[in-house]
Amino acid sequence: MTDLFLDEASALGVADRLTSADPLAWPVAPGWEPVTKAFFSSATGQKLLDFLRGRLADGVVIFPPRPLRALELTSPEQVRVVILGQDPYHGRGQAEGLAFSVAPGVPLPPSLRNIFKELQRDLGTPPPAFPVPGGSLVRWATHGVLLLNTCLTVEEGLPASHAGRGWEVLTDAVIRQVSQGDHPVVFMLWGAHAQSKRALIDVGRHKVLVANHPSPLSALRPPLPFIGCGHFSQAVGGLDGGGLPWTVI
Repeated sequence: MTDLFLDEASALGVADRLTSADPLAWPVAPGWEPVTKAFFSSATGQKLLDFLRGRLADGVVIFPPRPLRALELTSPEQVRVVILGQDPYHGRGQAEGLAFSVAPGVPLPPSLRNIFKELQRDLGTPPPAFPVPGGSLVRWATHGVLLLNTCLTVEEGLPASHAGRGWEVLTDAVIRQVSQGDHPVVFMLWGAHAQSKRALIDVGRHKVLVANHPSPLSALRPPLPFIGCGHFSQAVGGLDGGGLPWTVI
């Protein structure tokens, strides 16, 4: 299935990997532009771009093709829920720039499979089956769910290979911007890494939901198992008007 996706992507001229380290090629919604421009003009941002250019020059395969896609598809004004991931999937054809999401036609990774399992247990929402089974969460992103990894690039086959290179400075700034926004948001913090960002959130204004990471290694472990956490229904109850897009994958 992954190979088929790659063949189709190639036929359509769609890149499955990063091809340049140029922020001008990574569009974001206007509301994010002040924070992204400030980051890429900073010493940390410039150092990160130099690192990415060097790795690309060395022939390294880096994912995803559009690192800022979460900020492209979900504007600050739209954000109603934030789901934090750690870094992109490191398998070829998987990452599409959204936390936990995989490109159309790619088999579901175990963590995403558990997310769908909990969604069905909690709200009765079956896994996506139309037009084809898949794990792309683009529809969530376009309906107010900010699917943000804290590190935005990774090398093929090397998880966390770009951690600590500077992306975290940008994504921390994004989390702060959401926290300081003018409307309440639900933050879903799954696993220790996501929970380490709690200090950036105004917990008096926003609803913060905490559970283990949805990976098979931790999804059922106490004291806060992901399976059974009920975060999806709690998110609906924690926002005025409800209407969250859990059924529109």
